[in-house]
Amino acid sequence: AAHTSVSNSSLKKQRSRSIFSTFFCCFRNYNVDPPANNTNTSSQPPPVEENGSPPKCDQVGVIPFPSPPAKYLLPEMLISDYGKKCVVIDLDETLVHSSFKPISNADFIVPVEIDGTVHQVYVLKRPHVDEFLQKMGELFECVLFTASLAKYADPVADLLDQWGVFRERLFREACVFHRGNYVKDLSRLGRELSNVIIVDNSPASYIFHPENAVPVQSWFDDMNDTELLDLLPFFEGLSKEEEVYGVLQNLRGR
Repeated sequence: AAHTSVSNSSLKKQRSRSIFSTFFCCFRNYNVDPPANNTNTSSQPPPVEENGSPPKCDQVGVIPFPSPPAKYLLPEMLISDYGKKCVVIDLDETLVHSSFKPISNADFIVPVEIDGTVHQVYVLKRPHVDEFLQKMGELFECVLFTASLAKYADPVADLLDQWGVFRERLFREACVFHRGNYVKDLSRLGRELSNVIIVDNSPASYIFHPENAVPVQSWFDDMNDTELLDLLPFFEGLSKEEEVYGVLQNLRGR
């Protein structure tokens, strides 16, 4: 339906943004200040996109978490992956950027149902992501680990990973909610920590295991970005090491 007025359309945008803030992991909490009255539209929801690198997954309203499962997050390693290191790869702002605002050059448009309404999510692929995933799939046991909800991230991963690179996919419920952050606790994976690497644009995600991290810049829409491509020689070398800590310590020291 056509918008009857500018104010009506902007009101709709605000309302939709507030719904989506809980959806991806990377939007700021819109419930920090109590609203002036009981209508949802009075409190200003956050912008869907922010310049710079917002701390992801860290300022979303508190969601009570069940106690962590006794079993590990990952199943037994496939025989074909024996001897490979496990690389945990983030989704939003690491491999793709998603928006509820229409993007003319979107690589994917994913319908997602929220509260009984289907919304279109526009997804941009980071440059060189196809080459990155294919190469990483040869070198490592790759796991997608996102603090976003499965009903958004699963269809995106279906479209993104055409080669079956991701052995497993872990979503928000696999995170640990700690001091306002969705933390990816690598000790719960069921893999030897000295052979686990996490690739993520948000330091909040790996706050428990910074020594296992390969940080990447947050990506939104820069089509000249070469970060994923530039990382491949580094990962090729890392795949041949006995353990990851020495190499990653040198990386942090640069």
